[in-house]
Amino acid sequence: MAERAKHKVIITCAVTGSIHTPSMSPHLPVSAEEIAEAAIGAAEAGAAIVHLHARHPESGLPDQSVDAFTPFLKVIKQRSNCVLNITTGGATTMTIEERVRPAAHFKPEVASLNMGSMNFGLYPMLERFKEFKHPWERDYLEGSRGRIFRNTFEDIEYILTTCAENGTRFEIECYDIGHLYTLRHFADRGIVKPPFFIQSVFGILGGIGPHAEDVMHMKRTADRLFGSDYRWSVLGAGRHQMAIAAQAAVMGGNVRVGLEDSLWLGPGELAPSNAAQVRRARHLIEGLGLEAASPDEARAMLALKGGERTEF
Repeated sequence: MAERAKHKVIITCAVTGSIHTPSMSPHLPVSAEEIAEAAIGAAEAGAAIVHLHARHPESGLPDQSVDAFTPFLKVIKQRSNCVLNITTGGATTMTIEERVRPAAHFKPEVASLNMGSMNFGLYPMLERFKEFKHPWERDYLEGSRGRIFRNTFEDIEYILTTCAENGTRFEIECYDIGHLYTLRHFADRGIVKPPFFIQSVFGILGGIGPHAEDVMHMKRTADRLFGSDYRWSVLGAGRHQMAIAAQAAVMGGNVRVGLEDSLWLGPGELAPSNAAQVRRARHLIEGLGLEAASPDEARAMLALKGGERTEF
């Protein structure tokens, strides 16, 4: 299966995240029930992996408590075979201890891991969105002018060592070229082991841009640093989502979509669901003569421990 599966494309769907706020789209999942339905729908549409954040059910504020994750993790696992990926990014307003808590508690097959501190500019969205239902939303976006998304060497090592005995592998999120070298540093120290699942992020203000040359530069650098020891995936923020997905698929990579990364399905058209974006990505992949990987094929490709060894 592993030999066949390496030619498949893993689709990850990040269903809610902590970037967008509830007033931006009526389709953004907020409650545990909405997040569970979004994840199951994405899996049914072809996502092998669902990347999960939690939110407060009334305000939609990002919530990294264990209690916030518990209801939807169990429901998704009962109703789907997809790989569940728990964020350790949380939100830029949270401490590293808060951010790692759900992954440490639930011991998922995959958790996300950010590879460097960076400016993370959300405030330009205030030019598009003017009216907000909740008081925190405007302040959260405006505050990104002065916030650093903190991921120091100490923070990264803390997450890796906290989860070291759990058998959890990582979606290693690299927002710029230097983040690949940081991963190489931890790999050389033996703190993280291959195969690495590298998620290259394009188009976030503060990280690498969304130009086709940026995508190729990331891939060339990762090839040089990691050779055959990694699986490459991409996500494009906002309107760049599908163009970058298509380019990566042509280059032999995997793709991530979802309302965490983009609220849109096309110009001026809000995506009605996460599943709609997954279907669009799958259509792109199949149009190139490729196939979407099943959850079990993704597990083989990424050497995951299996859903039966999680704590939810």
